[in-house]
Amino acid sequence: MELRKLLKMNKLLLGFTFGVLFAFNSFSTTVNQSLYIVADSLLTVDSTKVPYITFNETLTYNQSNPIINLMQGDTLDLWVFNTDSLVHDFVIKGVSSVISIPANDSSFLQTIFTAKGSYIYHDPSAFPKNTYLGLAGMIVVKNHPFACFYWNIKEHNSDWNNQLFNGSPVNWNQYDPDYFTINSVSNPNINGDTLARITGQVGDTLFLYITNTGLSIHSMHFHGYHATIKYSSRNASHLNREKDTFPIYPMETVILRIIPDKEGEFPIHDHNLVAITGNNIYPNGMFTTILITP
Repeated sequence: MELRKLLKMNKLLLGFTFGVLFAFNSFSTTVNQSLYIVADSLLTVDSTKVPYITFNETLTYNQSNPIINLMQGDTLDLWVFNTDSLVHDFVIKGVSSVISIPANDSSFLQTIFTAKGSYIYHDPSAFPKNTYLGLAGMIVVKNHPFACFYWNIKEHNSDWNNQLFNGSPVNWNQYDPDYFTINSVSNPNINGDTLARITGQVGDTLFLYITNTGLSIHSMHFHGYHATIKYSSRNASHLNREKDTFPIYPMETVILRIIPDKEGEFPIHDHNLVAITGNNIYPNGMFTTILITP
């Protein structure tokens, strides 16, 4: 048997053994998390700044919402602090009830996650206004030990951000975004995000958690590899479908499993090619690569 096949078999066996040990030794716990609502600006790929508001783990502003990682069975004790001058709401989509958070106040939420999956936390008030303006992140609930990567995909109309922050209305039926991001950054900066840039070795089991907190469908296309749908909040019937292109609908979460069969670096991008631009400049949008070594 050639060396590469033997190494691949050993890697798969090790992953299986690790998975069994992980399952038998894991236990549920209580995870304490704080989120602070902080308003500032989104720095785009061409250095334009547009008003933006996000959840942050501290009072220090970050334009990317935190990814909350849990294991199946964990309890999440969550404090949400509102540093804004306006009232905000908070909900974990499909999991919790809506809680209201007065200006300069806080609210507490406790949730037990009995099912694996990927969930959206966001501000549903005046929907889709506050979610669109940045108040939307992801909670990941796992039951495996494999390497994971995370995409919060979103598009932005910079004029709308300014109008909405100034209290002016927008026509949601005439949406024309000009910036497209993964974890709040665009190509080439996506490849510098170790949470987003998929890396591994031939034969590895890799999981990609995708959340669409924008208003548009994004059809993510993989060159070089196929992936398997392991979870979809919108289409449970799509479980275990294997393909190379995945339309992700607004407010949908998807979990993909990738087992690379060859080494190389291959593009991943939105099949809607306008989403690979930033302010009409190509390729400054939803474009990254997957890097697999022997």
